[in-house]
Amino acid sequence: MAYMPRNIAELRTPVKLLIPTNGRKNGVTVKTYPTDGDVIFVNWKSYGGTESVVDGLYCVIDTATVTTRYRPDITSDCRLLREDGAAYEIKNEPEDIELRHKYMQFKVERVKGGA
Repeated sequence: MAYMPRNIAELRTPVKLLIPTNGRKNGVTVKTYPTDGDVIFVNWKSYGGTESVVDGLYCVIDTATVTTRYRPDITSDCRLLREDGAAYEIKNEPEDIELRHKYMQFKVERVKGGA
């Protein structure tokens, strides 16, 4: 049986897909992310965050697993921007579930902290 989310209504969290453009500056490849992108609907499962103190700095690593419809332009270089302004980086190569080009799943991460 082919994979399918329990309910298509699960794909209800809107995020903006930010696809970088690569340029060169002083001989080094630099990624530039746009401020706006396509809106896609995803299933967002957050697992809270991991808290730590490194060299006196409080750091929270916020992670989530994202499931969405298959799009070949979503790669590990992209970022997702939530409505609240939080930007998440895709941490692994997105998995094409069952290689059917219907749904994909990947992990995202945001690092934030303070003094």
